[in-house]
Amino acid sequence: MGFTCGLVGLPNAGKSTLFGALTRTKAQSGNYAFTTIEPNSGIVPVPDKRLDTISSYVKTKKIVPTTMEFVDIAGLIKGASKGEGLGNKFLGHIREVDAIAHVVRCFEDGNVPHVSDVIDPVSDIETINTELMISDIESLDRRKTKIEKLAKSGDKEARMQVEVIAKFSEALDKDLPARTVTGLDEEQAQFAKSLTLLSAKPVLYICNVMDPSDMENELVQKVKQIAEQDGSSIVALAGKLEGEIMEITDLEEQKAFMEEMELTETGLDRMIAAGYGLLDLSTYFTAGEKETRAWTIPKNSKAPQAAGVIHTDFEKGFIRAEVYNLEDLVELKSEAAIKDAGKLRVEGKEYVVQDGDIMHFRFNV
Repeated sequence: MGFTCGLVGLPNAGKSTLFGALTRTKAQSGNYAFTTIEPNSGIVPVPDKRLDTISSYVKTKKIVPTTMEFVDIAGLIKGASKGEGLGNKFLGHIREVDAIAHVVRCFEDGNVPHVSDVIDPVSDIETINTELMISDIESLDRRKTKIEKLAKSGDKEARMQVEVIAKFSEALDKDLPARTVTGLDEEQAQFAKSLTLLSAKPVLYICNVMDPSDMENELVQKVKQIAEQDGSSIVALAGKLEGEIMEITDLEEQKAFMEEMELTETGLDRMIAAGYGLLDLSTYFTAGEKETRAWTIPKNSKAPQAAGVIHTDFEKGFIRAEVYNLEDLVELKSEAAIKDAGKLRVEGKEYVVQDGDIMHFRFNV
């Protein structure tokens, strides 16, 4: 099950540098617009300290974290929704990702020109959000034209669809992204998902600063206000420094460098974790002698669906799940002790998997 987060931003916001640090690759970048034309993509591990804790009690040969994919999408300019720059390509690439990681320039650097010659994160965010919303308005108008006649004839489903389109159109007309629309029932939500609105995608604002000491600067505070208003998440990091950290391949040297910079974790780790959380995902674990592994599932998945991410046969032939939690493992030190204490639960097909569950599946095909 793949989940993708698209890195977007105005030209020279630093997203290609961040992508290179994320994936330890030399992504194509430069001090001018549209260096990134075709999107680069990379699979990155999601940091999770629980894996190390589990493997300290369940001796294992291999530790396998869950992953997510980041896609570096071409820089955008005003007018993209009308085809300016790489507008149509850019918007098409965004449509294919599950969430948006919006890199916002929150630093001054005379050597890296800003596309509009002014460092103003509020204006930068508005530029991209406006282009996404204009594209959505045009998309909704086309859909509405197709189904209005059917709705007028009394078709119940078409009437529901027109109502949903009206809700989104009303929000967009007020310069509010589609993700701010709430209160849809299950049927309406399913139809809304089929609309693939760009501004409906969850957003993580990444404030790219020059130095770790700038992570609470005035520009970052402005982005925080926007994030609070539209229900988005935010992470501040020093992109250039993150690139330097990732270039240090020796882990001890990397740790010493981070301590010197007074960093307890990388900004990239925080960014990956925030992106993962943004997608409304959950993690469960399997633990054994061969490997201890983290698995990604949508929140509120039931046990058979969780088993299915390992192999479709696990879901088809699901019998039961044997489940325990990390706290019991830390307290009792071993799976055997957990069983002896009666804390190993047997769950059936209706069990909703909880984040952090450690699970064994029984199946028959």
